[in-house]
Amino acid sequence: MIVTNYADRQTPQFRVLSDAQCREIYLATLEALNTIGVQVPNAEARALLARAGAWVEGDLVRIPAHIIQDALAATPRSFTIWGRDPMRTIQVAPDRVHFGPGLTNTFFVDPETGELRRSRRGDAALTARVADALDNIDYVMGLALIGDVTPELASVYEFAELLANTGKPIIAWAHSPENVADMQRMASAAVGGPEALRRRPIFALFSTYPSPLKHAELDLANQMWAAEHDIPVVYLGGPTVGLESPFTAASGLLLHLAAALSGLAIVQLKRRGAPMAIGGVPSPMDLRTVRPCYGSPEMSLHSAAAVDLARYLGVPFMGTAGASESKCLDGQAAIEYALQVLMSALSGASLVHDVGFLDCANIGSLEALVMNDEIIAMATRILRGIEVNRETLMLDLIAEIGPGGQFLTEPRSAAIARQEVWMPTLLDRQPYAIWEQQGRTTMEDRVRAKLRRLLASHRPPALPAGAREEIEKVLAEAEARKSRPEEP
Repeated sequence: MIVTNYADRQTPQFRVLSDAQCREIYLATLEALNTIGVQVPNAEARALLARAGAWVEGDLVRIPAHIIQDALAATPRSFTIWGRDPMRTIQVAPDRVHFGPGLTNTFFVDPETGELRRSRRGDAALTARVADALDNIDYVMGLALIGDVTPELASVYEFAELLANTGKPIIAWAHSPENVADMQRMASAAVGGPEALRRRPIFALFSTYPSPLKHAELDLANQMWAAEHDIPVVYLGGPTVGLESPFTAASGLLLHLAAALSGLAIVQLKRRGAPMAIGGVPSPMDLRTVRPCYGSPEMSLHSAAAVDLARYLGVPFMGTAGASESKCLDGQAAIEYALQVLMSALSGASLVHDVGFLDCANIGSLEALVMNDEIIAMATRILRGIEVNRETLMLDLIAEIGPGGQFLTEPRSAAIARQEVWMPTLLDRQPYAIWEQQGRTTMEDRVRAKLRRLLASHRPPALPAGAREEIEKVLAEAEARKSRPEEP
């Protein structure tokens, strides 16, 4: 976790929007929701909004400002996601930055062979083990869309693998409320029962909205089920600027906020005070391919602006970093990763996901996850800033040594060397001759070697007695449920 604007020092921070600009976008968002409205295909969500005073015509709902304002007042400014390891807890709040992988990649870079193949069972487990071992990854997502199971149960199989292979908090996704219920049963078995899970949820539900100005029926159903059962919710979406919004960043931010806040209102109407974060990846459309530009500077710029809006409204936010357009771990990937990680850290996003992506969110890579861990460590050091006080100025020591002296052997100075100077685990700082003697390794070589060490040696905390059997039981029952013919 990186903490920005810490109380005892001024830390670096990056802002795109002023409070006045945030206010203008927020007021325009309220006007859009009230006069244009949003598509809400979920009947229960429409009923909740109608009872609160919204105008409903078919699946189009126009939402007056008071509903949004009340939802913002009801939303907690921070919430906690626990890990099976109690030392791995994260507090989701503005300016407390936590990094984690992404999810639902169709393809996966095999860590043993290096081949690109379709994601399959076991890949989420590998991701969880590596993320569990990396010091700068704070929570876990699957990084792979498991393709060799019943499609509607892919998220449940993924959750089972994550749960067994990490002690860190988990952010999961789901096809249906039944999936979320299955995950709740698994998590309950891992922490000592449903009530223990309610008090200390070890996972949050990740859900997405399409653009522009619409929601998806099952995503809303998933969120409402999660909120009703005390599972924190993260609601994230676009638009792709230029395709699902006009080409201006301001219009993209307005459409992002309209969907996010209307979703937040639905969740708060379902269960007032439900812990929730909004999120956005308002990346631009590439002018040649029409794909979202995950590696573009505009994506980081727009995301940082969305953080400003969330901070202005007092709501936790999920952003994106560690996602490259490159197809392999190369110089392009390193450039895009470094810029994104630093921008997200400086912006103060509560949660930052998609660490380990290649090819515009189509490829999951454990090597990329390992490289990003090093970049996040560098950003962490930058965010610590410079502490200025009588002890750090050390004027008395400077006077004692005097002009022309040296400080290397002075105990007071040497004692703080390791906290003042960040030391890499992957970057090479040796002179050329020593680098050559040590094998002329490239960054890619060192990343692969570290990944192999982690996979060979790291052991996540074991599940408690009986939990693995309960997880297998849940999976078997889910498969049986899917195999039954649907009633006419």
